[in-house]
Amino acid sequence: MSLYWIVTTFAMAFIITVIGVPLFIPFLQKLKFGQSIREEGPQSHLKKSGTPTMGGLVFLLAMIISFVIMTLIGGWFGVETLLLLIPLVLFGALGFLDDYIKVVKKQNLGLRSKQKFLGQVAISILFYCVYHWNGYPDTLTIPFTSMEINLGWFFLIFIIFWLVGFSNAVNLTDGLDGLVSGLSVIAFGAFGIIAIFQNESIIAMFCFAIVGAMLGFLLFNKNPAKIFMGDTGSLALGGAIAAISILLKQEWMLLLIGLVFVIETSSVIIQVFYFKVTNGKRLFKMSPIHHHFEHVDIGWSEWRIVLTFWGAGLISAIIALFIAL
Repeated sequence: MSLYWIVTTFAMAFIITVIGVPLFIPFLQKLKFGQSIREEGPQSHLKKSGTPTMGGLVFLLAMIISFVIMTLIGGWFGVETLLLLIPLVLFGALGFLDDYIKVVKKQNLGLRSKQKFLGQVAISILFYCVYHWNGYPDTLTIPFTSMEINLGWFFLIFIIFWLVGFSNAVNLTDGLDGLVSGLSVIAFGAFGIIAIFQNESIIAMFCFAIVGAMLGFLLFNKNPAKIFMGDTGSLALGGAIAAISILLKQEWMLLLIGLVFVIETSSVIIQVFYFKVTNGKRLFKMSPIHHHFEHVDIGWSEWRIVLTFWGAGLISAIIALFIAL
């Protein structure tokens, strides 16, 4: 497969998103599908209340349409494409249900945590079944080596942990205008380059379909955002990038490429733990950590935080590429 197919998939996803989002925003406004802002969050975010959400629907459709069309034309649609689409589509559907409950049913917390977790686990199990039954190895690469350990059925536990963990990590990071959109361009771009060097052309096409769609979405999602991706987008992106790392056998590299996602999630875990062991004290002003810098006592602007986090994501992705390649 030549770079022509990858570039065409990228361009198609970008164009569909750029055309689709401006058409989708008035539709969402007409239906009053606006974001509800939690009162316990930063007060500066209250002005964002009512901004159209569920924007993930547009870029997910752009990714899926461009990727499926190009793989069908090239005659490459098969098990690998299904393994890439399963987490993207199903985590996106779960996120859509969560957004729907928040926006339409006016229940700000959406799905209950147990309901969302069970849905994530079920999707991860389905991914493993397709993966395992089609002869993919139940192995985990030892960091900084080419050696692999066969985990057998324990690999199912790893897949559940990995897909659920990173879908939630990206979801937690999605709290500032353009933050996840920009980080996704960086992270999926890095994995796309790795895929090209590993001659995994279908995975590369998939990665750059996402990069193209996210660049198109970023035009409308940057500060001040005209539309949010919602859980529809963030859960799908997290599940997809975890699946890509598994298919490329670059699982541990995701911890570096997705370092900002890891830090954001860790900040929430640490905050909760510290709060419990100190009887109500807080280590961070607010969590996830992007809200810590946004707090009035620190006072970073939203753009400054986003650019700083993008920079950290870019540096960690470049380091990962030097290690992987």
